[in-house]
Amino acid sequence: MKMLNPQHKPRLERRIAGATNRWRLPRQPVSGDLLALSQLCKALSIDFDEALKNPHRLYVSQIQKIFSENLKNKAVQNGEADVILECLGFKWELHQPQLFQSKTLTKLYLGALARATTSPVKELEKLLQAHLTGKIKERPPVKKMIISLKINDPLVTKVAFATALKNLYMSEAEINMDDMLGVLASAHILQFSTLFQRCVAMMMSGLTPSTIKNVYLAGCKYKEEQLTTACEKWLEMNLVPLVGTQIHLRKIPQELLHKVLKSPRLFTFSEFHLLKILLLWVYLQLNHKIQTIPTYETVLAFFISCPRKSSFLDRDTGQSLIPLFLCLRLHGITKGKDLEELRHMNFFPESWLVRVIANHYHALESGGDMAHVKDLTAQAVRFGLFFSQEYTTFSKMIAIYGFFFEIKGTKHDTTSYSFYMQRMRHTDVEFSSLVSEHGPVSLRAERLVKYEIRAQALVDGKWQEFRTGQIMQKFGLIKPSCKSHVLKVQTVGIPIYASFSFIFPIS
Repeated sequence: MKMLNPQHKPRLERRIAGATNRWRLPRQPVSGDLLALSQLCKALSIDFDEALKNPHRLYVSQIQKIFSENLKNKAVQNGEADVILECLGFKWELHQPQLFQSKTLTKLYLGALARATTSPVKELEKLLQAHLTGKIKERPPVKKMIISLKINDPLVTKVAFATALKNLYMSEAEINMDDMLGVLASAHILQFSTLFQRCVAMMMSGLTPSTIKNVYLAGCKYKEEQLTTACEKWLEMNLVPLVGTQIHLRKIPQELLHKVLKSPRLFTFSEFHLLKILLLWVYLQLNHKIQTIPTYETVLAFFISCPRKSSFLDRDTGQSLIPLFLCLRLHGITKGKDLEELRHMNFFPESWLVRVIANHYHALESGGDMAHVKDLTAQAVRFGLFFSQEYTTFSKMIAIYGFFFEIKGTKHDTTSYSFYMQRMRHTDVEFSSLVSEHGPVSLRAERLVKYEIRAQALVDGKWQEFRTGQIMQKFGLIKPSCKSHVLKVQTVGIPIYASFSFIFPIS
């Protein structure tokens, strides 16, 4: 048997990879040396399996890591540009160190380099070696590349895109708030993570009734959960006291409104107040030409004037809005005048109103026991105090099923507050307006109450929350049994949104 002379493959030279004392093959980053590849992936924070599938990603990440570290300690270049970017009808001159902060531009550059040279890997290694050794000025000249980027996102304007490119050179370049959405969109397209996160932080801290819609939609579009969550939390507190008083209420997306209405953290002065805000939102959706906030009487008159054949929610127009109104706790509306308005406006299906009235009747018949309510978090009657800067003491009187309570907040010093509720007698002067000639008055000496007091304030862009937790207590008419647990609050945040939630369990 004749033995064939084996052909020996040329031996590949091995080179040091970075500052580690490991080795890799320069032209084939995956071939053979898997231990070196693993160590390189750890150094560059790249998934090992991803590197095996897409070895060229190693070059992108390595270039970005090296240049970002060098940019921290070096002045911005003023020399001739290395790259011309064609985008949005303009030509932008860019330099490699700054360009490589963007993953999108890095990939476009590498693609252009691969098409323009026979050995793109060698060109990259020369470039990396020059920056690793600090010999930027001595590096061999690299052919000026022309790259093109097509953008279809309508949020990206020329000014916003120019601002994003400027941030490649100046990490704290000023961003006009009017251009913020466009800069965010530009950063997303460029895959410029530091700028994107900077925009997110600025948008979260600058939420207002006029900006919340666009910020929320941007968070949904770019799948940025930080933005959508910030919008939800901000609106939970400000829907009733702030947004509900401005024409910007019209712009709140139904999806966002639904999330906020379902939240147990939602702040409202009372259930009827929340209902009026929601009716106003519906009115503004149906009357697009209205540019100022109408009075409640105008809104009420609009719904009363609708055809009486069926309730508004039973009609085609109202069907899609039912999930919103199912979030309301209509059993928390107990005043006779308010209940009469509910019936008169012909907005709710008759079955809803019958159920509410029946529950009130059974509660009054059983001494206030709310047999129809079990879950404090989702079903409690709720009231709120909006404690602003000018207050030292602020209180509100509540009457429900013949029992009378005062909810109260007190400011002790610049950062110290307390909130509590206490049972009052119907003969107290403050309650004279609440007790009508036919209003119920309970003579029970004690009333079992399950309650929770919660306070929230915004500090440095983050919500602080204070709560008593759920407490079961018998409220009498004399101290100390007439007073609830006191919620003590230490915060520099103002205003403070204090919520009082309670139910009357079966006793």
